[in-house]
Amino acid sequence: MEWAFAYLMLGATAGFLAGLFGVGGGLVLVPVLLFLFDAQHFPAEYAMHLALGTSMATILFTSFASMRKHHQHGAVNWRVVRNITPGILLGTALGALLAASIPTRGLGIFFTLFVYFAAAQILLDKRPEPSRQLPGIAGMTAVGTFTGWISSLVSIGGGTIVVPCLSWCNVPLRHAIGTSAAIGFPIAVGGTLGYIATGAGLTALPAPNLGFVYLPALFWVALASVTTAPLGAMAAHRMKVGLLRKLFAVLLLVLATKLLLKVL
Repeated sequence: MEWAFAYLMLGATAGFLAGLFGVGGGLVLVPVLLFLFDAQHFPAEYAMHLALGTSMATILFTSFASMRKHHQHGAVNWRVVRNITPGILLGTALGALLAASIPTRGLGIFFTLFVYFAAAQILLDKRPEPSRQLPGIAGMTAVGTFTGWISSLVSIGGGTIVVPCLSWCNVPLRHAIGTSAAIGFPIAVGGTLGYIATGAGLTALPAPNLGFVYLPALFWVALASVTTAPLGAMAAHRMKVGLLRKLFAVLLLVLATKLLLKVL
């Protein structure tokens, strides 16, 4: 039960952040899950893959709960979600296949560098100036494929890429966050299926599992996150989140640095 409590606390935090920022929670989930799996002496060669796969499966629940709340506020552009989903599914499948072939150390370094990029983006508040309209179906498919590929490879909901992209296309920030939360669901579907398939048949993985998805962690994290994700989504529509974004970025930097020291 000590691990269940740790998973619950992690899920509550990640769910709130997912709803607040439209990031899916994976930026926090992956490093903390890796530390928890390491403490339980899971096989070192698969620990990072398990953290990524379990985090991606959790995003199924956080993104759905967050999406419903943003939809109630009328902040989801469903035309964008519909047009980008085919590319998302293709990209997530490619990302999961690539992740399975990369050793834990290389995967950890790549993930850490991406988190540094995401934290810097938040701290500097560098959003592209709105300068154009949304692309057509071909353009959205290309954006979706790239977003799905990166998101599956580092197990995020896609907000780090989707929110700036939509803002650049003159979508208001709150609608960009809400739409990003909705896009997180097809990302999670494709990524989860990919991590289940690539981890299937590996006997060294801790049971019970579905490929690279460790089911006890998924259960407790999802249980807490589906409760707090709508709270984060409500907060995004009611409060100024500037300072909170900066604190979130600092937290990401700390977690990424700890992870980098571990994998090195």
